[in-house]
Amino acid sequence: MTPRNRPLSPHLQIYKLPLLAIMSITHRATGVALAVGTLLLAWWLGAAAYGPDAYDTVTSFIGSPIGYILMFGWSVALFYHLCNGIRHLLWDAGWGYEIPQAYLSGKVVLVATAVLTVLAWIIGLAA
Repeated sequence: MTPRNRPLSPHLQIYKLPLLAIMSITHRATGVALAVGTLLLAWWLGAAAYGPDAYDTVTSFIGSPIGYILMFGWSVALFYHLCNGIRHLLWDAGWGYEIPQAYLSGKVVLVATAVLTVLAWIIGLAA
């Protein structure tokens, strides 16, 4: 058999994923992150029910730098998944299928995620 001189499919190093594809992948990833992050919430609630020593252990972990990073990531995932879920509901209602509207709503989701995350942390740290 002689090799054929056919073009190869572009690899990920060459092909640039569009914003909508990245947002779709991220929506799924944030759903998984929320499920995993809920384990931290369950640990915190369980420790609160178990007693003051267990509760102090969990709150000291959550108050550590790694705890803050995990909580920040969880809050970003929460707000992104929420905003993108609302966008999906709008799509289910028949709005936003045109490419310009889809890109605009994607950018609105990213801005809303950033604003909601910052607001939640400002309010949470001030309390």
